Amino acid sequence: MTGIRTTLLSLLFVIPTLLAGMGGASLAHDYAIEVPGVETEPPAAPTGAVLFENVRIFDGRASKLSPASNVLVKGNVIERISTAAIEPAGARVIAGSGRVLMPGLIDAHWHAFMAATPQPMLMSADPSYLHHRAAQEAEATLMRGFTTIRDLGGPVFGLKRAIDEGILVGPRIYPSGAFISQTSGHGDFRFLFELPRQPGGPLSYSEREGIAAIADSPDEVRLRTREQLRNGASQIKLMAGGGVSSPHNPIESSQFTEAELRAAVEAAADWGTYVTVHAYTPQAVRRAIDAGVKCIDHGQLIDDATAELMAEKGIWWSLQPLTYDETVFAAMSPTSQQKALKVFAGTENAYRLAKKYNIKTVFGADVLFDPAAAKRQGNYLAMLAKWMTPAEALTSATANTGELLQLSNFINPYPGKLGVVEEGALADLLLVDGNPLEDIQLVADPDKSFVVIMKDGRIFKDTAPN
Repeated sequence: MTGIRTTLLSLLFVIPTLLAGMGGASLAHDYAIEVPGVETEPPAAPTGAVLFENVRIFDGRASKLSPASNVLVKGNVIERISTAAIEPAGARVIAGSGRVLMPGLIDAHWHAFMAATPQPMLMSADPSYLHHRAAQEAEATLMRGFTTIRDLGGPVFGLKRAIDEGILVGPRIYPSGAFISQTSGHGDFRFLFELPRQPGGPLSYSEREGIAAIADSPDEVRLRTREQLRNGASQIKLMAGGGVSSPHNPIESSQFTEAELRAAVEAAADWGTYVTVHAYTPQAVRRAIDAGVKCIDHGQLIDDATAELMAEKGIWWSLQPLTYDETVFAAMSPTSQQKALKVFAGTENAYRLAKKYNIKTVFGADVLFDPAAAKRQGNYLAMLAKWMTPAEALTSATANTGELLQLSNFINPYPGKLGVVEEGALADLLLVDGNPLEDIQLVADPDKSFVVIMKDGRIFKDTAPN
């Protein structure tokens, strides 16, 4: 046995060399082996130097537009912004004609793999088909003006890579990988016949496909967290409380012990990143904060004391405008409808608390299993006008979220500033026909409103008149 082990260990060191000598780049990619001298495909090249002339800028933060300005993009960054003329020097010139140039939108809570796929199909269709659907939806997401998403659950590592390499069209993806859930938690989508769980037994379908990861102790949570980090997660997502779409847990339930939550926080911190949690209630949110979690997703049912604690601790709040939608509501099961009504009732108060305590708030649509709702991604952003000024709403989907994404630190997949229009920032830009600071509804009609869509210095849409 000792000889066999020695031989196997030797092969681990020999195989990369053999693959390199055989031109084995594709094999190295398939099996995630780092082959000396063989690099992954480089990202797609930027469009080239681009000059936006005569634009008014919403920079992601200000409540007013800039004076008429010119913006020069070189490579994938914004090189210069000036009210004075900028010599094109071979740059492609886009006549802004007084239109608004703003940062690409960022959705802080999106599910690229599941947003537009009905749940029964997700649990029964061939995985390769589902990934093709996700690829199609990724392109649609970018064409809605969302140049970046923070993906909070699902097998999107391959999709992200294909987009980054220019094989597919889509937004930047900050992936979480599988969301981590306790048994009976919001991420436990196992069928009843898959229970009870046997130690060392087979994984459930959703676990095999990388949608969810079930963990029931600090050690298991730590293991599942490290697995997602190994796969390329930029942040970790845990289910810390009940949810609307999961049939086997009440919305009021708290999930994971503080020790379990802390295990994920510590493992993520070792990689320089953070944990965000799904939670609605004061108890679930406070337990997560006590464990060191840095971002709360949802939180519609929290109270004043919890909101004050979030502000005091500098916790990020990824808040969604979850309100009654007749079509979406009708598609829910009776159990989910009862839970959804409780969440809807808390949305108004949640936005009031966010403003009252000046909590760092970001926009997330959190669409699941609904292709029609996915198309309304921009509509959900526009809904924020009920509680915010248009500038505040846009900031929550640009500069604020760009700042949140920096919490990934040294494993940030896209180092650089996102969500702002300023010199040195990454060139993710929208040229808007109209003023979104006066009419936030423009973001709800991207086909008409967004004249140019640029991501990473590349133009993916240009309908600006010559």
